[in-house]
Amino acid sequence: MSDARTPAQIEADIVRRRQDLAAALDEIAVRVHPKTIAADTKAKVASAVDRTAGQAYVAVNRAVTQACGHFTSEDGSPRLDRIVPVAVGVVAVVAVVAGLSLRRRRR
Repeated sequence: MSDARTPAQIEADIVRRRQDLAAALDEIAVRVHPKTIAADTKAKVASAVDRTAGQAYVAVNRAVTQACGHFTSEDGSPRLDRIVPVAVGVVAVVAVVAGLSLRRRRR
């Protein structure tokens, strides 16, 4: 069987294919344009930063919740049996650092 298309149909097909090709080339030109590439990269970086910041927030929130859990009982009251030793340790460290600092200044 032969193709029984008329010359007008063939021309119309050629015009349609040219239009399709022109649209494809325009889309490629937009995709490879430096501003498009920069905008895409900026969006990817912003997404990565947001994701990392969100993960950091969750990790810090979890750590704070766990720390609060160590120093409070189930009813929310402070557990002095755990708070006092930590406070004494912090005061001792501050005193040692202050003493070393004063000692260095006197020399």
